[in-house]
Amino acid sequence: MTGRNITIRDVAKIAGVSTATVSRALRGLPHVDAATRDRVARVAEELDYVISPSASRLASGRTGTIAIVTPYVSRWFFATLLSGIDSVLQGAGVDLLLFGVGDPSVSTERIPSERRLRGRVDGLMVLALPAALPEVQNLVGMGLPVSLVGMTASSVPSACIDDVEAARMATQHLLNLGHVDIGLIAGDVSPTAFTMQDDRRRGFTAALNGAGMTHDPVLEASGYFTVAGGERAMTVLLSQPRRPTAVFAMSDEMAFGAIRALQRHGLRPGRDVSIVGVDGHDISELLDLTTVEQPVAELGRVSAEALLEQLRTGVKPFETKVLPTELVVRGSTVPSSTH
Repeated sequence: MTGRNITIRDVAKIAGVSTATVSRALRGLPHVDAATRDRVARVAEELDYVISPSASRLASGRTGTIAIVTPYVSRWFFATLLSGIDSVLQGAGVDLLLFGVGDPSVSTERIPSERRLRGRVDGLMVLALPAALPEVQNLVGMGLPVSLVGMTASSVPSACIDDVEAARMATQHLLNLGHVDIGLIAGDVSPTAFTMQDDRRRGFTAALNGAGMTHDPVLEASGYFTVAGGERAMTVLLSQPRRPTAVFAMSDEMAFGAIRALQRHGLRPGRDVSIVGVDGHDISELLDLTTVEQPVAELGRVSAEALLEQLRTGVKPFETKVLPTELVVRGSTVPSSTH
């Protein structure tokens, strides 16, 4: 067959199968027996044939596209998740259709409807949105292969960390250093906010209760998961008559803001007020921040691999993979006796 371009029809004719079977065999999709898959691969290699995306999608009825629904795109946590996801899907030749929907506590209008997705994507990934939102439940219930990150829902594969344990670990570290007046920089007080903050609050209070202590609401302020919000929250805590000797911030970015507030008040992070965050942000080492590090990019990779497995096999594994976290101690936390 020299002198012209080899097509999927040529491979199908010589292998004695349909073009759809050629597409499925060469893409590793299910419902092709081993002997047929080997025969197709051998013919394709002999003809020096490489399947084209357009031919494959036409034959298989697939779009080759995955929708990703995320509250934010530019924030470090979500950008790092997306990087991990893309590293897996790009290697599989899958395109991404990205929906940045914003803060769901403000509006859910940008969360795509089934009508916007049906026929445009083969599968769906939802990143750290409140699973109880009706719009999110509608997405999960579409019947498409789906995978979740940083959230859980019944009968849906997901990848996350144990946020309760991450917060307990961070708070226990402060308790082990002898701190008693421990402040909390929480996230968003909205009832439709991300469930992660509720879990981290439970971990924080569990550590205090385990030490025979209770949380003083006066030593709490909301930082809304931003650097600027963390700075404002720390300023509020510093204005209290009983200033905390240590602070747990529910995210590294809020901890960064808290550090800036301390510096603007002439105080030294660690030496005057200890601060611990959660995330393992790239900048945490630069600012000498003690943090509970989570494998953010790996969360994205694990969830993307789970989705690809569904696309390959047609089977949805009802599994939640909980990835480990690690306390990384730096100079922002010191024993209370040095304060």
